[in-house]
Amino acid sequence: MYKFGLIGYPLSHSMSKIIQEAAFKSCNLEGTYEILETQQEDLVTRLKYLRSNGFQGFNVTIPLKVPVTLFLSEVDNVANIAGSANTIKILPDSSMIGYNTDVYGFVEAIPEDFREEIAGSETAILGNGGAARAVGVGLSILKAKKIDFYARNVLNATEMADVLRRNFKDTRIECKQIESLKDLSNYKILVNTTPIGMRSKAMGISPIDEDVIKTMNPESVIYDIVYNPLKTELINLAKKHNIRTIQGLDMLIYQGAKAFEIWTGKKPDTLKMKIAALEEMAQ
Repeated sequence: MYKFGLIGYPLSHSMSKIIQEAAFKSCNLEGTYEILETQQEDLVTRLKYLRSNGFQGFNVTIPLKVPVTLFLSEVDNVANIAGSANTIKILPDSSMIGYNTDVYGFVEAIPEDFREEIAGSETAILGNGGAARAVGVGLSILKAKKIDFYARNVLNATEMADVLRRNFKDTRIECKQIESLKDLSNYKILVNTTPIGMRSKAMGISPIDEDVIKTMNPESVIYDIVYNPLKTELINLAKKHNIRTIQGLDMLIYQGAKAFEIWTGKKPDTLKMKIAALEEMAQ
């Protein structure tokens, strides 16, 4: 009997329980997946609870992807570069290994033909949290020529940028104030990693103004990793101006499937996971 969970805050919008239960079913495995709202100041207490109550692993979301790394005995290479972990495996001795399946999920959700277009292109990321780090690694792996991080706190973004520069010397990394973003015409892809637009957190609001969005080349892509609601205000505005879009649900499914594989050694059916999420969101 497997026992997994999700920590972070807020979690009322989360589809992780739905997709992981579908993963159990698709692999004919028995298990539970618990939603455990956890504020940053309660992280230590929560980790003690997970390790002493039979959990074999758990997912991590906002705002804990970076701070959780301080408590891990080991991290995989991707999590090490990203400086954040979203999937934790608890070993029998209670030690914890961290993984970053966000990078895998982010890249896997991009159509293969467009991945090739990212190589040698200029790209932009909104935000500077754990998800932004993962997306930065993903774009660097895809050989983006340049990544501009747009953040409210440029100082925090600078530390993240320095790590990427050390690991991906062929990608130029810059950090800018989000208020300075006025023109998207040079970017092949813009990725929103902020929670703006998320259900229960600024839903119905776009992280950038429509006047900025419409400067983007229609052949480029706006990718919003927020998945609930399925169509965020950013996605709606992009579609209004005939800009290609990638919605966040596929990234959620692929990163969740990779986490499940890390925990159980089994590959779940991603289509069944996605259908379960869509059915839940349609209610």
